[in-house]
Amino acid sequence: MNEDNLRKLCAEKAMESIKNHSVIGLGAGRNIACLIDLLRKAMDENNLKVRIVTPSDSTKRICIKNGIEVLPTSFIEEVDVAFDGCGEVDENFYASKGGGGVFTKEKLIGSMAKEYILLIDEQKYKKQLSVIYPISLEVVKDSLGYVSKRVKTLGGDPLVRTTNSKDGYLVTDDGNFILDVKFNAIEDFKELNNKLNDIVGVVGTSLFTREVTKLIIAGENGIRIIQKN
Repeated sequence: MNEDNLRKLCAEKAMESIKNHSVIGLGAGRNIACLIDLLRKAMDENNLKVRIVTPSDSTKRICIKNGIEVLPTSFIEEVDVAFDGCGEVDENFYASKGGGGVFTKEKLIGSMAKEYILLIDEQKYKKQLSVIYPISLEVVKDSLGYVSKRVKTLGGDPLVRTTNSKDGYLVTDDGNFILDVKFNAIEDFKELNNKLNDIVGVVGTSLFTREVTKLIIAGENGIRIIQKN
């Protein structure tokens, strides 16, 4: 089965969790783009009415282009269901999501959601998270030196994220820096996440250890669903 068909099956399964007049959180990526196509089709054919919150500018543009209402997250207290992708997720439902640089807002929406569902390809599902990807931290600018020192005491090698669009460090929409921290080994991801969050100046981490409730996994044999107990 080719990747496009798998994405469509994944998105179709996700649609089963969407109810009329609900508020939906959407991340970014090709699986999410496929889900948006199905949402638009359901709006046209079945009069489905939904509203979207998203931390992704690209997802916001796609939704608006398809006539789907996008709300500022600050106006919303609760999300009915949210969908996203990830770099990796494991059997503990721990997920790593640092690549896009909006992980703090992604985690906020995941925390607001009654259900936070990841749409992933089979190769991203692991027995345990690896250290292939760095753990990203969004940090207050003034805390950069202090946070860097503290993560080194935890065994991390921090590197401030830069951008090709300008000379210097990448700055988030909220005016913060991002530290990408490489670890050679991690025994307990949840404990490390707690220690990182305890550092003054850390706004958020790219480790999701509580938020994920369900996985929709696309593989060569089709779609399977794993629900958190």
